[in-house]
Amino acid sequence: MHEVIATILFLIAVIDPLGTVPVYLEATKHFDLKHKRKIAIRAAAVAFLILLFFIVIGQLILEGMQVSLDAFQISGGVILFLFALTMIFGEGKPQNEKHRITDYKHVTIFPVAIPSIASPGAIMAVVLMTDNHIYTIQQQAVTAILVFVVIILTALLLLAANMVQKRIGEYGITVISKIMGLILAAYAVQSIISGLKDFFSIIS
Repeated sequence: MHEVIATILFLIAVIDPLGTVPVYLEATKHFDLKHKRKIAIRAAAVAFLILLFFIVIGQLILEGMQVSLDAFQISGGVILFLFALTMIFGEGKPQNEKHRITDYKHVTIFPVAIPSIASPGAIMAVVLMTDNHIYTIQQQAVTAILVFVVIILTALLLLAANMVQKRIGEYGITVISKIMGLILAAYAVQSIISGLKDFFSIIS
């Protein structure tokens, strides 16, 4: 149970549902309530399918390219760490992704589904969390289910986006996003340390 809670908290940190709220509000500002709801549900569904795709075959692609497990763990940790730094020191997920919106007619896929929900950090994280050499099929299935749970949570937040922003405010959302970045940075460093430890134990 403790591992399940820890995994959910980590997924919340890396997917950052609250950080998606202002991006979604900006992207859907020209739509009526009915279309806003459709965009929220469809974006969440697309993001889950993308993450599920990488859960299922992400590692197979890397192994097909003859990338070792240790190299992938270290590089994945570095990428997650850099992603976390942009969350902590950068302009912030909401403002950064809101500035990318140029076509308000096709916002379901970009920027709501990608990169706001299924971000590069989230993709890298789910691949690391479903490593075939470390986790059993049952454990990977549980991780996929937990990803689905967090995506459902994200969809519910988007459906209640106006109320969430009024209660917390965009400043509050940015602060929470930076805290999530700190948590993600700690996980990334742990991943790098584990990869280096395993690599040096093999060559020694």
